[in-house]
Amino acid sequence: MAYKYKLVEKSLEPGNPDSEKNWRGTPASATPLSGKAMTRAATKNTTMAPIELEAALDLLADFIPEQLLQGHTVTIPGLGYFRLTFKSKGSDTVEGFDPKEMLYDVRPVFVVDKAFRKRVQDNIEFEDGGVQKDGISYATRMDYLHATNPGGSTTPTPGGGSEPGSGDEDSFG
Repeated sequence: MAYKYKLVEKSLEPGNPDSEKNWRGTPASATPLSGKAMTRAATKNTTMAPIELEAALDLLADFIPEQLLQGHTVTIPGLGYFRLTFKSKGSDTVEGFDPKEMLYDVRPVFVVDKAFRKRVQDNIEFEDGGVQKDGISYATRMDYLHATNPGGSTTPTPGGGSEPGSGDEDSFG
């Protein structure tokens, strides 16, 4: 099964809406499975009951924050590990550093296992998930080309865009 992406026109300078724009691929994620549906799918054709996996995941959800708050990194074999990170304000002296006032934006971070990441990257295939422009979503690139270029060429060029002299430009140059 392929992973859908959507083309979105974005400004090259995010703070300046009048700057030059180009097309970027963005994930068109599907609706996530519910917890029960995920455990049913994950335990299909196994001897484990979905409720057992659900209970194990609930235990992990309770266990991981406890371990992080004690300063531990929590590894989930085959998936990756959790750790905490935070930002800090500076102090002119060691004595003047107050962690309650100067440490902030504490966040748990999940770092994906290298083998897991490689398995996903090596097996991913992309599928046209459409185009979004000016608040309008088109189901496919072909739909966008039909809507925005009536009577013109609608053959998408791999990598996008038309180059002068390629035959893709309109008759008015």
